[in-house]
Amino acid sequence: MRQDQEDPYQRRSAQVYAAADRAGSGSVASPRPVLYDAVLLDRDGTLIEDVPYNGDPEKVRPVPGARAALDRLRAAGLRLAVVTNQSGLARGYFTGEQMRAVHARVEELLGRFDAWLVCPHDDADGCDCRKPAPGLVHAAARELGTTTSRCVLVGDIGRDVAAALAAGAAGVLVPTPVTRPEEIAAAGWVASDLPSAVHEILRRQQAVQPATPPTEPVRTALVVRSDSAGDVLVTGPAIRAVAAGAQRVVLLCGPRGRAAANLLPGVDEIIEHPLPWIDPTPGPVDPQAIRDLTARLGAIGADQAVVFTSFHQSALPLALLLRMAGIDRIAAISDDYPGSLLDVRHRVPVGVPEPERALSLAAAAGHRLPDGDEPVLRLRRDAVPPRPADLGDPGYVVLHPGSAASSRACPPELATRIAGALTDAGHRVLVTGGPDERAVTARVAAAGGTDLGGRTDLAGLAAIVAHASAVVVGNTGPAHLAAATGVPVVSLFAPTVPFGQWGPYRVPAVRLGDAAGPCRDTRAASCPVPGHPCLSGIDPEQVVDALRTLAISGGGGR
Repeated sequence: MRQDQEDPYQRRSAQVYAAADRAGSGSVASPRPVLYDAVLLDRDGTLIEDVPYNGDPEKVRPVPGARAALDRLRAAGLRLAVVTNQSGLARGYFTGEQMRAVHARVEELLGRFDAWLVCPHDDADGCDCRKPAPGLVHAAARELGTTTSRCVLVGDIGRDVAAALAAGAAGVLVPTPVTRPEEIAAAGWVASDLPSAVHEILRRQQAVQPATPPTEPVRTALVVRSDSAGDVLVTGPAIRAVAAGAQRVVLLCGPRGRAAANLLPGVDEIIEHPLPWIDPTPGPVDPQAIRDLTARLGAIGADQAVVFTSFHQSALPLALLLRMAGIDRIAAISDDYPGSLLDVRHRVPVGVPEPERALSLAAAAGHRLPDGDEPVLRLRRDAVPPRPADLGDPGYVVLHPGSAASSRACPPELATRIAGALTDAGHRVLVTGGPDERAVTARVAAAGGTDLGGRTDLAGLAAIVAHASAVVVGNTGPAHLAAATGVPVVSLFAPTVPFGQWGPYRVPAVRLGDAAGPCRDTRAASCPVPGHPCLSGIDPEQVVDALRTLAISGGGGR
């Protein structure tokens, strides 16, 4: 049997599922794709020194470097808003007039803000605006005429980051002495101070915009993402960027990512071939298979190749084959010295989300997303089949306990209790899994829910996910399917890889699990700690509460 297989796909005009269509808090979209057009800032501890329940303007002291940092954001065209919990109003520690005087003093020292969003409630009030609830983030996005996915929130405690995540915005934690260690561990993006946070916001913004376009028209571009389905899905925005500047795009992927490759917009042809320096359980290197692959790559006639990899993988073995195949221009991320193997050697700081990491490589190669295309995950609608009619109306919760990497799977006993808790709370639960996970899905569904284990391929699962009110899942492919269809995620995230790189991208989410667990940053495929403690300690009621935070009721409404 041949190891390389090719299929043509005419996809340029295909409709797509777009996460921004569901996840955003407004309908305004800039014609020029950018990561952010608004920065939201917590007040106390982030912009000014934290004086508990301060109603005195004379006590306002900006944090070091705040004015210069904010002026950099203003100069870059970003709108600014303050989002702040002020329970002192509810407790009677100061009046609304005193609070407004404090805010006037803040603007006198730090410059004008485009909006002020204040939660005047206490925790006991049960409002939807007090952080970590996302209400203030949604309100700020509406006030600024944007969507939450185009906002980044900077704060000093876990409540700030959680509110951003639940709204589908980016969150930056700038710790202070009052920030708890577990909050720092759980944050996907941490900066040492406000100026550093602003520097990284602007750096990431600039990184996805090409400095110079290709000097010659690109007739055929070869893009490479040889890994699992989730890895292929998160590379989708970068592949669309390349497709916007090329007449034809050929994607080289591995067998584990082929089903996801079929779902991506912008791809005209697919070549499937395993790469032994990428696959987690590779067989011996077959010299003839490598020669066949090199010949096949040469036959494409590509003007350029863009090799996408994860942060721990090397692009150089394939770059050598591409050189031997006669491809003149090759771009890849490489910390290792590439010699003459790469024409564009790109580097990315640690911690950047994988979709943005790939987008920045596309930009370094001269490509950007076309006008009107948001930098979110997307699926081709024509590649996703209709949802099975026997599942009833949309609005169910998908519970996906498994993962190809067992370290990232939800322990079956916990998944069973989650299914029961969700059902008791009035949610309709669909339990999904692959053919080899039928025993687990049957056990979980017996506690409450419909067992769909082994009933769908990846495209069929996408159809089910697209009509869910939320997906409860670990760090695995269905989390990225949810992001690609704009469906909120309750992320049972094992910290074997960084959440900031691999968490659900630009979609409302709540993270659960022990972010500081002993498996943290091990990249282990199998759990290295007996009992799977990073996830087994989750209380199923936390999952029910997470759905409430995401404004998802037991009846499936939002």
